[in-house]
Amino acid sequence: QVQLVESGGGLVQAGGSLRLSCAASGRSFDTIPMGWFRQAPGKEREFVGTIRRNGSSTYYADSVKGRFTISRDNAKNTMYLRMNSLKPEDTAVYYCAADTLGLGQYDNWGQGTQVTVSS
Repeated sequence: QVQLVESGGGLVQAGGSLRLSCAASGRSFDTIPMGWFRQAPGKEREFVGTIRRNGSSTYYADSVKGRFTISRDNAKNTMYLRMNSLKPEDTAVYYCAADTLGLGQYDNWGQGTQVTVSS
């Protein structure tokens, strides 16, 4: 099990930037592939991106590719989501998630942090 806590959400104007953080505790962070998801009001949860255990590779949804960057600092047990050129449609609760079994299924989730982009 791993405990995840997101932070860094808030209100930003369209075109602005935010950086979200996901602090992990409970087991060796560097053994866990991690991901970001989001859920907008009235919509299903959506995949944003993922990062490998050592941060060597990332993968993004088409909707955020080129604007969002996922990184991690294993020494600090923290993953980040840098969001640039934000759009109103990026408004959502953002969740970090851990694939603790390494099977491509996220089984540990944070509580989420709200990101609101005004037009």
